[in-house]
Amino acid sequence: MRTDRLVAVLLMLQRREQVTAAEVARELEVSERTARRDLDALAMAGVPVYSTQGRGGGWRLVGGARTDLSGLTAGEARALFLVAGPASAATPAVKAALRKLVHALPEPFRAQAEAAAASLVMDPRRWGSSRVEHRPPRFLDDLQDAVIRGVQVRLGYVDSKGAETERTVHPLGIVAKGPAWYLVSHTETGRRTFRIDRVTSADPTGDPVHRPEDFDLAQSWREIADEIDRRRTPLEVQAVCAPHAIGILRIGFGDRLEVGGTTTDGRIDVVIRGHDDYTLAGEVAGLVEWLEVTGPPGVRDHLASIGNALVERYS
Repeated sequence: MRTDRLVAVLLMLQRREQVTAAEVARELEVSERTARRDLDALAMAGVPVYSTQGRGGGWRLVGGARTDLSGLTAGEARALFLVAGPASAATPAVKAALRKLVHALPEPFRAQAEAAAASLVMDPRRWGSSRVEHRPPRFLDDLQDAVIRGVQVRLGYVDSKGAETERTVHPLGIVAKGPAWYLVSHTETGRRTFRIDRVTSADPTGDPVHRPEDFDLAQSWREIADEIDRRRTPLEVQAVCAPHAIGILRIGFGDRLEVGGTTTDGRIDVVIRGHDDYTLAGEVAGLVEWLEVTGPPGVRDHLASIGNALVERYS
């Protein structure tokens, strides 16, 4: 949800005893469908709102439209300000909006809410990695807005080979993968994924998105990620490993490791995915104490060459 619209809906709820989706739609100049989705999203985010059905129904804040937000429980207040804290992945605008709400909290909750905002630090860098500051890509907000409003986008894009294209896409969702952001879309050639930092233009057309009824963004991304992993690591090495070294392999290879059953001699069958024979041989060469590669032959040949080179240099 766009931050300005989230805050606007919340302020409407605070100002009035009750609002309807139609009233929100008129005031914010969006469709009723979008207004209902925004109201639902507020509730799912932990803001204490509820809806009443039937004639005269609408949306209300728990405890009434009071600006002190006294409907919040202590736990909800802490959760709200964890989102506003330095460890959160929320954008600066979201954090600023949430921090302003601290002044509307009842006094008993305020100290704990502020403590929650400062209680956790997240450092996404691995030990030894360089300090790189990643900024959100230029068109992230525009594409997120298109997803939420359900409108098609005329997209300018530069692919990994530097080729520039322009096409109309149906935005279905946005995914953050590490420091990179991706747009999941339906196109005339099927489902496509675009790195948002390669987008050169994003112009909403106003035409509605054709969204598959059974589309689930999380499930779709799992399928996309699995497919990308298979393309990046097409080679599979078969090996047997000493049981006590499985933990070391998990640390070193992560999702590229598949652990099988126990062999007759007590070792464990494993499969390790990689890019090519030479690279995989280099990765597993240091594990010779615990790991025996049984195939493919190309990896075994490279391991033998590595072993001969080591003996020649250090004997």
